[in-house]
Amino acid sequence: MANHPSALKRQRQNEKRRIRNKGYKSSINTFIKKTLKALEEKDLEVATENYRKAVRKLDSAVNKGILHRKTASRRISRITRRMNALSQS
Repeated sequence: MANHPSALKRQRQNEKRRIRNKGYKSSINTFIKKTLKALEEKDLEVATENYRKAVRKLDSAVNKGILHRKTASRRISRITRRMNALSQS
């Protein structure tokens, strides 16, 4: 347990950031799941809309320091591959 005032403040800040980041990551995962569900149903219009929102959220998370840039890039790449596979077929 933290004893010094600066350590107590750091603990409070970390908790606030953890909660904020958790909500942001949850919204990213929601858009990704919606995109994947639309792809399974072969609904290209809905999938495209959710895909754009997911990519926008992922890029924003990188800029805010919530996700590492390579993590976001990997996730974008994976859903992009699925989008391209559906649009080609």
